[in-house]
Amino acid sequence: MAADNARRGRDLARPPRILIATDACPPQVNGVARTIEWLADELNAMGVETVMLTPNGFPTFPMPSYPSLRLAAPSPNRIAREIERHRPDAVHIATEGPIGFMARRHCLRAGRRFTTCYHTRFPEYIAARAPVPLSWSYAVLRHFHNAAAATMVSTETLQSELAGRGFNKLVLWRRGVPVQGFAGQAAADFDWPRPIFLYVGRIAVEKNIDAFLSLNLPGTKVVVGDGPARRQLQSLFPEARFLGRLEGAELAAAYGGADAFVFPSLTDTFGLVVLEALAAGLPVAAFPVAGPRDILGDSGCGALDADLQRAALAALDIPRDKCRAFGARHTMRKSAHGFLTIVSQAIGLTIPEDVLQAAG
Repeated sequence: MAADNARRGRDLARPPRILIATDACPPQVNGVARTIEWLADELNAMGVETVMLTPNGFPTFPMPSYPSLRLAAPSPNRIAREIERHRPDAVHIATEGPIGFMARRHCLRAGRRFTTCYHTRFPEYIAARAPVPLSWSYAVLRHFHNAAAATMVSTETLQSELAGRGFNKLVLWRRGVPVQGFAGQAAADFDWPRPIFLYVGRIAVEKNIDAFLSLNLPGTKVVVGDGPARRQLQSLFPEARFLGRLEGAELAAAYGGADAFVFPSLTDTFGLVVLEALAAGLPVAAFPVAGPRDILGDSGCGALDADLQRAALAALDIPRDKCRAFGARHTMRKSAHGFLTIVSQAIGLTIPEDVLQAAG
């Protein structure tokens, strides 16, 4: 470890510096962007200098089939200059977009070890929009991630699945949320028939939201978020309430004012909104698939059923205080500590004792 620090010319008197290369960042509103933003804030609070390499400042173009998301169009030389001018002690590549691919290219050419993270089932998302075989997409992602010193995954289920597809050096990284931002906040006073069944997230075909909106449930279905499928779903389900994007206190209030959180996705690798809901004390209804199954385990804070309607109704009987106590365990401090541990072990980065104490 010391040799690697010396090779990179690290000044051991200063805090460790980690550069995170990501194609997902604000103003994007999605689980990946939120996770990375919260992680950077927590690392900085712990005494780790965190530098973000994002699409901000680069020319961008709209993502095919999702024009509200814009991807960067960086040159390889500029990405190389941006990385090296910060003299990072470690590089983490969070996404497999243009920023991620260019950062990977530079690290390999410069002999820099780096870590990656598998956040999103892009093969399934691409297949939902175009006739691209899953095997082709997974081959590209396998090539991308297998060059890393470690690839972080959110659950044991995903770790096993990717290992079966030939991914190597997979390491479990537990996710978290800023618990206090969702717990104990004022609840929204929804003036609609009860119970309130809530969905929060991107409104896109791969999220399977129509499976929720088509349920025969009492009360009111509420959708928070935006995306390319919103207009179509609003037309098909005019009785549902679409609130658009909410953030901060407004989002926490929406969780607090609902009676059950319905997560209909079949493809999410994790489901950060599930942790947000639990932190706010909101019981969860979902299909028994990877993501919600891994998060909830045997906690009793959610109802998992192949019949989503049955799960949604069962969730109404789960005590909110039980969900809030379970959600409180998934803090960003614990998540950031896990991230830092993985990076330090994979890259060979020495972490000062005061930083480790702040992380503990």
